Amino acid sequence: MAYNDNQGGFQKQTFKGNWKCAKCGGEITELPFEPSPERMDQLMCKNCFREKRQSFGGSRPPFRR
Repeated sequence: MAYNDNQGGFQKQTFKGNWKCAKCGGEITELPFEPSPERMDQLMCKNCFREKRQSFGGSRPPFRR
């Protein structure tokens, strides 16, 4: 996340491009990070990433203040 001084808060930064999911072959047009060229074969779409994370028992607890 990047700090946006004009709005007084944080704004999520995204990177736009044309990539393919390594697992299902689906299109990826936006990522929350800039992908490293040497790891392009490891990119996953949101659905495949979510499935992988859940298979490891790594569901994230809800954010609470």
